[in-house]
Amino acid sequence: MADQAQSLSAADRSYVAFVEVAWQRHIRLAMLLTGDRWRAEELLQDSLVKVYERWRRLSRLDDPHAYLRRALINNHTSIWRRRRRESLVADIPERATPAGDVGPDAVVLRRALLSLPAKQRAVVVLRHYEDLTEREVAQVLGCSVGTVKSQNARALDKLRHLLDGPSYTVSR
Repeated sequence: MADQAQSLSAADRSYVAFVEVAWQRHIRLAMLLTGDRWRAEELLQDSLVKVYERWRRLSRLDDPHAYLRRALINNHTSIWRRRRRESLVADIPERATPAGDVGPDAVVLRRALLSLPAKQRAVVVLRHYEDLTEREVAQVLGCSVGTVKSQNARALDKLRHLLDGPSYTVSR
């Protein structure tokens, strides 16, 4: 292993260090976007490959994590569009819950998030989970701040309706 590390270029070593940090930071975002641990890992791996292809240029940026976040969103949207063309089913198949989300509340929330359209789900995840500002979300998604605000409001209204009950409240 030590011989292998010595044979890597400085750029490759910096990329490996980036991946070690990025994996933990972005796997949860990918899971919230996809709703499935295995799809999330595949999405993150594909996005990391795209980052590696541009790493020499990206490593000089202030925040390569922003580029990876954008790649995750774009790749997820592309996958969603392709799958949408395949076939729609009446009942969603049951999925195993990821190891980190063991409570019934997490399952209910995940199902509610998955019922949102892809863009609304991306806005909610980036805004409330990643804690990005409306302006940052607009930059990541390539849309206006007004679009982020309206998509967020619609998504939260739908989540309130789906999670209507005493133990579920979503704040603005």
